[in-house]
Amino acid sequence: MLAQLTDYLQSDLGLWTLFISGFISATILPGGSEVFLAAVLKAHPDMLWPALGVITLGNTLGGMTSYWLGRLFPERKDIKHLDKVRRWGPPILFFSWLPWVGDALCIAAGWLRINFWKSSVWLALGKFVRYWVLAELLRPLL
Repeated sequence: MLAQLTDYLQSDLGLWTLFISGFISATILPGGSEVFLAAVLKAHPDMLWPALGVITLGNTLGGMTSYWLGRLFPERKDIKHLDKVRRWGPPILFFSWLPWVGDALCIAAGWLRINFWKSSVWLALGKFVRYWVLAELLRPLL
């Protein structure tokens, strides 16, 4: 399957596919952006930084979409499990890449009206570090 995906991603659509995969993976929809990143790096080993930039941008925008969805709900102060998100503030979004909790962190940050710009910076930083570490671990295998 990786070979077929690599062939497809050698076309001009490769980075767009990577962007869309990153975006979808950061929302509540299921996705596997890691496979797409691996395929792009296998097809274009010289495209490490553009691939990291594109997938980070897509994944960050997907996470911020979840943030905005959280803002659609009226803020409530009495929800016990949100105390940590409120206490840590925007830096907690560094961990938005974590499976299962990442989407909830983004939605909670929006719901709590945590600063949009600071949230987006921490979210992007966490997403980038995750993909960069993944790419470094994959490069010897590709």
